[in-house]
Amino acid sequence: MTPARRIAVIGAGSWGTALALVAAARPASDQSPRAVTLWGHRPEHIAQLAERRENQLYLPGFRLPDNLLPTAELSVALEGAQIALLVAPSHVTRGLLVAMRPYITPTMVFVSATKGIETDTLMRMSEVAFDVWHDRFEPRYVALSGPNFAYEVAKGDPAATVVAAFAPRWGEYVQSELSLPSFRLYYNQDIAGVEIAGAAKNVIAIAAGVMTGLGFGHNTVVTLITRGLAEITRLATALGARAETMSGLAGVGDLFLTATGALSRNRYVGVELGKGRQLDEILAGMTNVAEGVKATKAIYALAQRHGVDMPMTRGMHQVLYEGRSVQDAMAEVLGRPLRREY
Repeated sequence: MTPARRIAVIGAGSWGTALALVAAARPASDQSPRAVTLWGHRPEHIAQLAERRENQLYLPGFRLPDNLLPTAELSVALEGAQIALLVAPSHVTRGLLVAMRPYITPTMVFVSATKGIETDTLMRMSEVAFDVWHDRFEPRYVALSGPNFAYEVAKGDPAATVVAAFAPRWGEYVQSELSLPSFRLYYNQDIAGVEIAGAAKNVIAIAAGVMTGLGFGHNTVVTLITRGLAEITRLATALGARAETMSGLAGVGDLFLTATGALSRNRYVGVELGKGRQLDEILAGMTNVAEGVKATKAIYALAQRHGVDMPMTRGMHQVLYEGRSVQDAMAEVLGRPLRREY
């Protein structure tokens, strides 16, 4: 496949900016700087990025290199790109994919770093992409997911993630084009597992945050996380995913990071709910999106559709959408009948 001399990053939030910095840091095959575009939907924000060479709103403290071009025009962002990284909230992804249609080509490799499920259709992001683009061509789709906080990746702390693709050549291409000494990519073919894990772990992270907000300690939180992994695995395998994916970076790795890390938006939502704050108030004070709030509705609906028992997801759905108190919901989760672990 053609070496990536031009990479487009669609989404100028914290994670999109961090991935743009990763893409810009790796030279092209002839060691010349590759061109990286960073697209955002608000022209005033993009103008600020171009002027200050820093994403002060979403990822402050990191200079945008000279080979990284912010733009508010999809045509400019995607022109000539060999790789397009999609890094937008799941609830706007379909509309964004539709808007990209005039500027995409069959030779592009599309990498989705979005962790969510479309609420109305219950489609994973790969299914949304195929639904929007299949009449033109079969997209070269790759899912990227793992235990990655944007700030730490941008800072250059050693980290790893997973790229999953139907065709090995696509996943291995992205692996070779985006890996850095400080950012290691692993390849597998389990797109369903990587996408389900990436969405469902945010729900469990909110629940773990609730436990912390209620004043419980590490024993309680880790118990909840571990049993949360069990219910994510039940759902993933019911949808055709591989159980071993849940024990890797995209599964247990991302879950434990999101459910325990101080930089986690979803954990933060849970902590504040546990302290007694209202959801609308919490979300109104956040700059970045906490995907787990919408994912809870979608994951719960998927579990019902496929007859999968997910007590923690059910409890969080009751808290977020049915008006149940966090105390009652978590008491029911912790008070379930005794059973075998496996």
